Amino acid sequence: MVEHPPELERTAERQQQIVTRAQLLSAGLDDMHLYRQTRRGRWQRVLPATYALFTGALTDEQRRISAALYAGPDAQLTGLAALGWYGFRYSPRSDAVQFVVPHHARRRSSGYATISRALALDGRARRTALYPVCSPARAVVDAARDLRQLRPVRAVVAEAVQRGYADLGALDAEIRRARRSRTALVRRAFAEVLAGTRSAPEAELRECLAGSRVLPEVLWNPRLSSATGTPLPTPDGYLADAAVAVEVDSQEFHFSPGDWARTLDRHNELSRYGVLILHFTPAQVRREPARVRRTVEEAYESRRGLGATTGVHADPLPGAPPLDAPSPGTPPRDAPPGAMPPREGV
Repeated sequence: MVEHPPELERTAERQQQIVTRAQLLSAGLDDMHLYRQTRRGRWQRVLPATYALFTGALTDEQRRISAALYAGPDAQLTGLAALGWYGFRYSPRSDAVQFVVPHHARRRSSGYATISRALALDGRARRTALYPVCSPARAVVDAARDLRQLRPVRAVVAEAVQRGYADLGALDAEIRRARRSRTALVRRAFAEVLAGTRSAPEAELRECLAGSRVLPEVLWNPRLSSATGTPLPTPDGYLADAAVAVEVDSQEFHFSPGDWARTLDRHNELSRYGVLILHFTPAQVRREPARVRRTVEEAYESRRGLGATTGVHADPLPGAPPLDAPSPGTPPRDAPPGAMPPREGV
């Protein structure tokens, strides 16, 4: 087993056997020694001037450490890599490890280390032993700006709010900070959350039913109560005139282990009061929207007028803005052409 100078041993242990060329040279080694160790297969160069003192695959944490060492002391972990660090369940997986650096920094992306520049770093970044991690709100917006499809953006925005990683105010501030730079998808997903959407599949269900010429306005996540005032479970969508509830159900897209059992309890409780509950999976809504819409329309037409006989009272979600309300960062409708949204700093 190769022995290293004591100071290098301590550094390597603290950094999970990932070290920089500068650290190796400061420990008394030279470039020829580095060359021989990598040539003999004892070490590996994982990024420019960054070495792993072992062979084989790096763990996720070792990839983050190596990318942080490469990016520099001012770099902050962000994007999908930061969401993985926080433990987001539904963010897309990526081999890239994204760090944001000050705008004047000269580092460039290399290998799996993705470097982006910003005029202002995240003042709420969380400090770890080896690198700072952007706040969940900043990481969500940075990740969303690099995604090209609405569905994964919906998933990370909904999870950030539903699981308490970030509140609406923090997300709104980050969206405004990013202004109009590749934020169309995250602004749309955020507007859906403001309107009461609790998950990405629910947002897709809303889109599906919005195209109906048969259905009246659907109440989303309403407060239901019985004729005696007893609170009832809240369905995803509700057609009050026909007492039809619509649910999009999947263990994958519920946010805690007990949610699946609670879905069954909601079904039984609403059924006791004469409510018809229609269940769809996210895959059905996504792949067969016309069939889902037709099923809901037929159920509504067959039960139209029965809502009054059940005694179930429905109130809209309190505080939800109209579905056509402007997204964050959008100029007011009566603003002159070319007007910019209010700025709250960069």
